[in-house]
Amino acid sequence: MAGKPATDRGSTIRLALTSMGAAGVEWYDFFVYGTAAALVFPHIFFSPDLSPLVAQLAAFSTFAVGFIARPLGGVVFGHFGDLHGRKKTLVAALLTMGVSTLLVGILPTYQSVGAAAPLALIFLRFVQGFAVGGQWGAAALIAIENAPEGRRGLFGSFVQIGVPAGVVLANIAFFLSDGLMSREAFEAWGWRIPFLFSLVVIGLALYVQLRMEESREFEKLAAKRKAEGVEGGRQKSPILEVIASSWGQILLAGGAFIASNACFYVIITWVIAYGTTTLALSREMMLGCIMFGSVCMIPALIFVAHLSDRIGRYGIFRLGCIMTGIWAFAFFPLLEMGTILGVGSAIAIGLCFVAMMYGPQAALFAELFSTEVRYSGATLGYQIGVLLGGGFTPMIATALFASSGTSLSVAFYMAASCVISVICVSILHWRRTRETHAQQTLTSVTAGSGGR
Repeated sequence: MAGKPATDRGSTIRLALTSMGAAGVEWYDFFVYGTAAALVFPHIFFSPDLSPLVAQLAAFSTFAVGFIARPLGGVVFGHFGDLHGRKKTLVAALLTMGVSTLLVGILPTYQSVGAAAPLALIFLRFVQGFAVGGQWGAAALIAIENAPEGRRGLFGSFVQIGVPAGVVLANIAFFLSDGLMSREAFEAWGWRIPFLFSLVVIGLALYVQLRMEESREFEKLAAKRKAEGVEGGRQKSPILEVIASSWGQILLAGGAFIASNACFYVIITWVIAYGTTTLALSREMMLGCIMFGSVCMIPALIFVAHLSDRIGRYGIFRLGCIMTGIWAFAFFPLLEMGTILGVGSAIAIGLCFVAMMYGPQAALFAELFSTEVRYSGATLGYQIGVLLGGGFTPMIATALFASSGTSLSVAFYMAASCVISVICVSILHWRRTRETHAQQTLTSVTAGSGGR
């Protein structure tokens, strides 16, 4: 008996680390596209007759396509994940992402096939978005539903770490590819190398299929369904059930997630184009500072998620919204100093404030829904927030700056997204508190009646 807790603990940690690895490589594939959209896609996948601004907007529009696909992926994967298990959907999402990213790396350019090049790029970006729409829920729930009592926030943060880890890996890949060859060679073929690395994702999918266990909470649910004679194929659609019963929770969760996404994609995607074109800063400097900021974000995610297990998730999340909104007005003046210290500080501190929202978010969303519909509910709320707050952010920021001529307009956009999220997370907290109080009152009344 003495050895069993250690075994369980080792298994739980291995599951959490595998979920983190799956999220990291999946996000690597997703972010490597965003970096390429900022650096090279405008002039290799679109007509040379387009102005630089229009070409940049066109490239960022293909970036946005992935976010449009993410809610659809969340619906499909959530449905099957709630019926048939988190592990199977994670494997499917990893394989879909790995293959689609690999194909981007071998696409012909506009010069070779004309308009077919951006069309193929858009299609593969859609497939990427569809895959990542299902990946987050599977990886997050495998970690959270296997977490020890009172440590859901901490274990959920392992999946959230996948985001900055993916940013670091994507930027390292481009940093090395760009730095080890001439600009001409990089734009001719070197940009393809980071996409070809997605073969690792396919390998990880096979590892997950062979070695990773299903979530314990889902296994209990599956055993209960079997005992009741209700199998997955005859079960009511989880996505329809959660929309009918908890549509308000889903919309509020999406609204709470807007700020984290909008500010994050300004900081790690749009800022590359802004820094290299408007501020005339080097690619190496921008990529290096984003990597530094992303590395700083990792311990921040772990710390605030662990803290949320002790003092609650809503207060930390709300404070993160407020601090990120305030920091938006310091972010651009620091960036525009043009120094490594200024740019590095702006990005690193901004990402650490974003971590205050993103760190406890996985556990917060999971706790909004029951096990039967958790994958569908949490994923749909997550992907709605991503669509509203992330996908169009680089385009919106580009258009705002082009029309106003000042980065202050982008700072106001970031702050406005934070206001929306503060309101939504506050309503979620109020509803959660009201439900908890009602349950406690009912329990007290029931206990009192039994006593008489």
